[in-house]
Amino acid sequence: MAIEKKFPMTLAGKEKLEQELETLKTVKRAEVVERIKIARSFGDLSENSEYDAAKDEQAFVEGRITTLENMIRNAEIITESKEASDTVALGKSVTFLELPAGDEETYAIVGSAEADPFEGKISNDSPIARSLLGKKVGEEVTVSTPGGDMQVRIIAVK
Repeated sequence: MAIEKKFPMTLAGKEKLEQELETLKTVKRAEVVERIKIARSFGDLSENSEYDAAKDEQAFVEGRITTLENMIRNAEIITESKEASDTVALGKSVTFLELPAGDEETYAIVGSAEADPFEGKISNDSPIARSLLGKKVGEEVTVSTPGGDMQVRIIAVK
């Protein structure tokens, strides 16, 4: 039996995935079925681009449903960290200062399932998070990124 991959996430992240799953199952699935039905009425399916597009969308929706069900089933809810309050850990927000430029950035470190850099949530598998995990406020850390190494100083952990 294969070992199922665990998906660390916050409770809010799991609820967001559950909402997306519900929408896909109740709304999106029905919309796609209706599009397929309409496309079938156009006649010859071998040259029907609307039918092909609807079938492709159906495959995408069903694949996403399967993915979400797996993530929810194997969710590992991030609880209050046993790490010291000044130590970077999964589920915490970290603020750091880029050296020497001084740009300040804040990110919440979450599981890959709920990562969204545009909302300030980075995956624990990202190069930045991997470099920062386990470090304490005041430490200077070298972060290896695809764009090259950068030096940062951790200034806050919440």
